[in-house]
Amino acid sequence: MPSRFVFTAMYLYLLGLVVFYYLYRWFRELPRVPDIGSKYVYITGCDSGFGNLLARHLDNIGFRVIASCFSEKGEEDLRKSCSSNLITTHLDVRSKDSVAKVAAMIKEKVGERGLWAVVNNAGVSIPSGPCDWLTIDDYKSMLDVNLLGVIAVTLSVLPLIKKARGRVVNVASVFGRISITGGPYTVSKYGVEAFNDSLRLNMEQFGIKVLCIEPGFFKTNVTDCTILSNNVKTLWDKLPQDVRDDYGSEFLQKSLVTITDKVSKISDGDLMKVVSCMEHAVSAVRPRTRYSPGWDAKLFWLPLSYMPTCVSDYIVAREAVPIAKPRR
Repeated sequence: MPSRFVFTAMYLYLLGLVVFYYLYRWFRELPRVPDIGSKYVYITGCDSGFGNLLARHLDNIGFRVIASCFSEKGEEDLRKSCSSNLITTHLDVRSKDSVAKVAAMIKEKVGERGLWAVVNNAGVSIPSGPCDWLTIDDYKSMLDVNLLGVIAVTLSVLPLIKKARGRVVNVASVFGRISITGGPYTVSKYGVEAFNDSLRLNMEQFGIKVLCIEPGFFKTNVTDCTILSNNVKTLWDKLPQDVRDDYGSEFLQKSLVTITDKVSKISDGDLMKVVSCMEHAVSAVRPRTRYSPGWDAKLFWLPLSYMPTCVSDYIVAREAVPIAKPRR
């Protein structure tokens, strides 16, 4: 009996500490920065998904939003759904000239007050597939957007953020913490994590906060089953016959079934879970260093990333599409 009582008391004590910690964190993170009506926020990748929703949300609560889109339609749709305070602009993060042109426009708009925040949201998820399905050009095409684009946009406006003692918000992924597939996507997100960490340490003395968003699976173009399936089919059709033989004739069909059944089922349709984290990173007096929106990120992917490699490899391999019997 005494031992059971002691165990129960320890359990309640630990539970109380956890509850106290989360209550303390909740109160600590409540205050928001003042005078948001004079603060400019530059967001990339606002054609759809998180960027589009964030631009409309920040505009609605009073920030001065500069929303960059890749397409004219993206710009037009945003202008129709937002206030006259929102500014839209074309941006191709792969182009030095395009990045520099937008940075010059922002400098003229913000003046001496500087830029309060940049949210590096633009990103792509294809081409993706096993490493030996891809070429170096496939890697370059994605890294140009997902990694070099993030770095280029940040450096182009960093002097303006220094003036405002503002924020840099980088959208990475849980797949910047653990790699479960081949191809450039996880490579690019690991790179964003490294850039984010180094920039955070470099900018701390300037009073600049550098924050990272690491979403799990959400229903955006990055996880669109049609886009992902067409990508796999296209890559498969380009493969030499000997590589197809290595994987087996059924590999393509099984991969398509996995995309349809698993990706769609685990993808969360509530994009506001991510947008709320982005908004907090931009507007909170004391933002978090990292945000991990999505229950799959919190309860599975991040814990998996901390496990020994042999354990995480075993779990990932169990769910992988099996290949044909390897040739000897």
